[in-house]
Amino acid sequence: MIDTTHNPILQFGTSRFLQAHADLFVSEAAEAGQALGKITIVQTTGSAQGAARVAAFRQPGGYPVRIRGWQDGAQVDDERRVHAVTQAWQTGSDWPQVRAAAVAARVMLSNTGDTGYQLSDADHAGLLDGEVAPRSFPAKLLVLLHGRYLAGAAPLTIYPCELVVDNGTVLRELIVKLAREWQCDAAFVTYLETGCVWINSLVDRIVSEAMEPIGAVAEPYALWAIEAQAGMVLPCSHPQLVVTASLREYEQRKLFLLNLGHTFLAQLWLDQGSPASMTVRQAMQDAAMLAALESLWQDEVLPVFAAMGTREGEAAAAYLAQVKERFNNPFLAHRLADIAQNHGEKIRRRMAPVVALAEQLCPILAQPQLRAIIAAGGQK
Repeated sequence: MIDTTHNPILQFGTSRFLQAHADLFVSEAAEAGQALGKITIVQTTGSAQGAARVAAFRQPGGYPVRIRGWQDGAQVDDERRVHAVTQAWQTGSDWPQVRAAAVAARVMLSNTGDTGYQLSDADHAGLLDGEVAPRSFPAKLLVLLHGRYLAGAAPLTIYPCELVVDNGTVLRELIVKLAREWQCDAAFVTYLETGCVWINSLVDRIVSEAMEPIGAVAEPYALWAIEAQAGMVLPCSHPQLVVTASLREYEQRKLFLLNLGHTFLAQLWLDQGSPASMTVRQAMQDAAMLAALESLWQDEVLPVFAAMGTREGEAAAAYLAQVKERFNNPFLAHRLADIAQNHGEKIRRRMAPVVALAEQLCPILAQPQLRAIIAAGGQK
């Protein structure tokens, strides 16, 4: 019987993405003796589907991740088994266990979706020492860190994986602000600022399908780029995990080329009323959609990278070639309907920064397609 009481990695979010990315990384690293330890997963919502997923994570034997696509010119189609997750809780029904797991952890991971950092008016300071979980993820995290602080636990490394620029910094500032609004004592606020290590990180992998009850289908390409900080504890060492002094170049390439490309295709899908089942690959085979996307990349996005300098321009062009191969992956059913969720927020995060940077670096660049979509705000 595996002791899951003191798993050193605590993960918020049970998404198919985390299952096929961070959890798979840790599982593969463990096989080589390069992982910090096992993972406890926390489901932050109370849905019936989430409860079924938690129950499945608790079963022995792990879960499957099927890797399908092309890598270095060769076809990849294999199934891997993830054994890193050994415990799972729901915040609604298992809050005391979640609080205990937070005190024992050395690393926290999160991927709470596009609206994960939003606060709830229902949360309040009275929840700090209570047995009821707050509603929002930031308030949950604040309560857990407060319990950890009172227990005198060792410093904690926090890895947000949400697609937010400077996600570690943004989450730290949000938690500190909330702590002050809740009138927490100054020593605890200092602990949040200096006793926790908040890591800016970037994840990059297309995970197109969920398996039931748990598991996922993903492409071979994967990247977890982590911005180095003093005192941080890594969840694992892995060939596709990169520790870098500067995360910005990785962020901009992924956000402005891959993620922006996805959102642009989703906008075309919405505008044209295309079939609900349409996938990214099918869109890439549609001559009109492909021409519009190629024009966007070549005329409105790549010039911004070129304006940053020769090195940045060349790196962006090389990454775009990979993106095109990934978008044309014949094995992944990556539906545009899924990508179009929270569409307005994705436009704000993925398109507006490109226009803002262009205005700074090359103000003569017109960017008609981007500006039209931003002006409409994703409304359809």
